[in-house]
Amino acid sequence: MLIESLQNPGIKQLLKLQQKSRERKSSGLFVVEGVQENRLALNAGFEPQKFYLANGIYQSDLRLPQTEKIKLSAALFEQIAYRGTSGGIIGIYKSKTLRLNEIRLPKNPMIVILEAVEKPGNMGAVLRSCDGAGVDLLVVCDPLTDFYNPNVIRSSVGTVFTCKTLAETKENIVDWLKKNDVQIVSTFLSEDTLNLYEADFTKSSAIVLGTESTGLSDFWNAHSDVKIKIPMKGRVDSLNVSNAAAVCVYEAIRQRLFR
Repeated sequence: MLIESLQNPGIKQLLKLQQKSRERKSSGLFVVEGVQENRLALNAGFEPQKFYLANGIYQSDLRLPQTEKIKLSAALFEQIAYRGTSGGIIGIYKSKTLRLNEIRLPKNPMIVILEAVEKPGNMGAVLRSCDGAGVDLLVVCDPLTDFYNPNVIRSSVGTVFTCKTLAETKENIVDWLKKNDVQIVSTFLSEDTLNLYEADFTKSSAIVLGTESTGLSDFWNAHSDVKIKIPMKGRVDSLNVSNAAAVCVYEAIRQRLFR
């Protein structure tokens, strides 16, 4: 059967999952669009429920598991797809929730913590940097968006599936970091703030970042072992959080490789 209408019940559910965080949370399902993104989700062990394949567009050699496969007309796919270069595939998967007590840290871990990140595009870009730098864990405290937002998946180009990610309260994450002897390095301006390049990232470290508009809350000022700032030579005094995260994690990697 070829589906051609937005009124199809399955398509209506798919659109709700795309558009509403509440629907994703209540159903425990989320949407993955694109060949690469679906490949990474499958490789990471996410369980698919069904796949929507666009007639005449989907031509990938991606090995899909034995689950429901539904054909869509090309016209309908173009109506529901977030972008035109996704290869004609949309998957619906069961979500997974990682807990702090499930994390097994490697020796000398590198962790990134985001406080109250709001824009899905920023979270996705941070995930790409974490994947590229081999960060061991990304934690979001007080999140204002969810990891399975389609814009997070799209802007991360699927690295949301390659990075260990979890959401947790800042109080719980600080307790956990202290128990695991991980230094808390916060991007926070105060009298004892160090230049980024003066900080020692060769030891177990968690880099904490806030938004460029408000920065980190005072909570992190009270619980940080080290406070850092990125040197700014221009007329503006802050970077986008995704750019700041990339600068910090790659400085940490540089130190670990060359010290």
